[in-house]
Amino acid sequence: QVQLVESGGDSVQAGGSLRLSCTASAHTYCMGWFRQAPGKEREGVATSDLVGRTSYADSVKGRSTISRDNDANTLYLQMYSLKPEDTAMYYCATEALACTTVESYFGAWGQGTQVTVSS
Repeated sequence: QVQLVESGGDSVQAGGSLRLSCTASAHTYCMGWFRQAPGKEREGVATSDLVGRTSYADSVKGRSTISRDNDANTLYLQMYSLKPEDTAMYYCATEALACTTVESYFGAWGQGTQVTVSS
């Protein structure tokens, strides 16, 4: 199974920006970001496939950019205009049945990186 390591989580003020990174141990077709806030179910944030097709959840559309460095097997999530409701553990995932923000389609997960946004 592909191993994933996330980084970049931090505590920031509302309106700030962060860039999350996820490095995979192998080349994969689809990679995605998901998040889970305390007391809530994990939800999809964004996905990217090898040819650059992307998808975003409505909650982050226009405030986030997902990108990949395929040579480095690394996925990024640049987040802007952060809100307190963006506070969550952010997970990277791969080995997907389909490249959409549907959690159950993904078979390999990282340990997560914490993002905390204060007002």
